[in-house]
Amino acid sequence: MSLRNTLRTVSLGLLAGIALTASALAADGKLIVIITPSHDNPFFKQEAVGAQAKAKELGYEAAIYSHDDDANKQNDLIDSAIAQKAAAIILDNAGADATVAAVQKAKDAGVPSFLIDREINATGIAVAQIVSNNYQGATLVAESFVEAMGEKGNFVELVGKESDTNAGVRSKGFHDVIDQYPDMKMVAQQSANWSQTEAFSKMESILQANPDIQGVISGNDTMAMGAMAALEAAGRKDVLVAGFDGSNDVRDAILAGKIHATGLQPAFRQAQYAVELADKYLKEGKTGQPEKISMDCVLITKDNAAKLDNFALKD
Repeated sequence: MSLRNTLRTVSLGLLAGIALTASALAADGKLIVIITPSHDNPFFKQEAVGAQAKAKELGYEAAIYSHDDDANKQNDLIDSAIAQKAAAIILDNAGADATVAAVQKAKDAGVPSFLIDREINATGIAVAQIVSNNYQGATLVAESFVEAMGEKGNFVELVGKESDTNAGVRSKGFHDVIDQYPDMKMVAQQSANWSQTEAFSKMESILQANPDIQGVISGNDTMAMGAMAALEAAGRKDVLVAGFDGSNDVRDAILAGKIHATGLQPAFRQAQYAVELADKYLKEGKTGQPEKISMDCVLITKDNAAKLDNFALKD
């Protein structure tokens, strides 16, 4: 047998083994597929870690994938979950509109979906949509930001990905508070698409055009870290920065006096709760809860930052 044929036989054998394993798990109703954005962002990594840990605790196997905010890749992953006859899908989706058809397809195939972090623009398709109370959390951050700014000054807003409902909700929460103060002046508002690298680049450009800024409020912690790095590179340690998520990186920056505040989203708990609801639904045919579930955020400042670890407050 040639080397090529040998390798092909080995590859086919491995794929067959994987398929048989997935089929065996599915036959027992024991496979939960967890799909999130990239684990390069610690928020999404903790979602996956939390969901996986709870799935194993409840007697399931968990397969973890990332769609990298690519709706086409997400569709492929959901197709794969359907083909594996997964018991349930835990999903932090790749777009409020772009995800609707994929979740509907899973439902039609008998695979229930439990959404976390991000809603879709449809109801009655997913069994549950568990999200942070983004508006409430954003108002907490904005109130603290305004107070620390002394209710006046020029500021910049970095907005998240436009296709993500959370980006708009958080921005609205910020402005419903900040816009009440006439001496707070927004001199620039740009999307950095949740990206630290993009936030660094955008912040550099904004600083060149607006050197007299006193504050930056950011739609997530990753962008806040990018803004902080750009400000430090420019020698602007006097500019107040606030974020949103509750990451360990921002926790450390708050404790070091480099970032003022963030809003903690309970990512780990949300993911675990989604698995708990999936387990209940699979056993009883219902969750006993409404489809849309909101979990409040917590303001994190230097006063409580030391208790923050992996998107949860420790006792």
